[in-house]
Amino acid sequence: MTKQRRAFAVAAHPDDIEFLMSGTLMLLGRAGYELHTMTIANGSCGTAHLSREAIVRIREAEAQAAAASIGAQHHDSLVDDLAIFYEPQLLARVAAVMREVAPEILLLPSPVDYMEDHQNAARLGVTAAFGRGMPNFATAPLRPPVDQAITLYHAQPHGNRDPLRQLIVPEIAVDVTDLMAEKRAMLAHHASQKRWLDQTQGMDSYLDAMSTICREIGELSGRFTYAEGWRRRLHFGFCAAEADPLSAALGERAWMLPT
Repeated sequence: MTKQRRAFAVAAHPDDIEFLMSGTLMLLGRAGYELHTMTIANGSCGTAHLSREAIVRIREAEAQAAAASIGAQHHDSLVDDLAIFYEPQLLARVAAVMREVAPEILLLPSPVDYMEDHQNAARLGVTAAFGRGMPNFATAPLRPPVDQAITLYHAQPHGNRDPLRQLIVPEIAVDVTDLMAEKRAMLAHHASQKRWLDQTQGMDSYLDAMSTICREIGELSGRFTYAEGWRRRLHFGFCAAEADPLSAALGERAWMLPT
């Protein structure tokens, strides 16, 4: 029996996946991949009015609904917002989920982004994947090691810029032009965050901000109108040097930008 191919999107907060990864996930699902999602933080700070307990309940329900809308299994968050640190206890918990899912494709945030939660989520995902097959690395809860080869892809930073405002050009552009309505519908599940970001970060149109990011990547590709951008992580410790299952699965939808 052929082993089920799995794609796992790990991000910092509820709605990060919808902004930068959801179109690619949809296409991988259509290509036969089993889809999994997890946000390491629970969205506890994404409100100006509600209690921690209330907003966590709301944001968990929003994340579950968004994942279900594309047929993905959503895994529980692990910590509060601004509590994603690269430290052993949290790494052991992320690694337990990584071994449970055993993905072939791992989608992660940019290693450099405008806030530490995003960057630390990327670091934790990388190390959890690296330690997936190490018997002497104890996860929490304990999970047996897995030998699945895994290829890591980093999404664009928010706004396609690093913290010093420099444009980050992706290696791979994935065409999501005909998926924008579905991406917007998936992001719209996070109604609490539209209100919060409109108030605190000047995003007058939460949904349009996502479209702007994708439009810029489409322009950079010179090929697509809207696209999501990806950079493939170095293969050492993860997979074969030539492994690129994302491009193999998506075919003409994945365009390698000229270097």
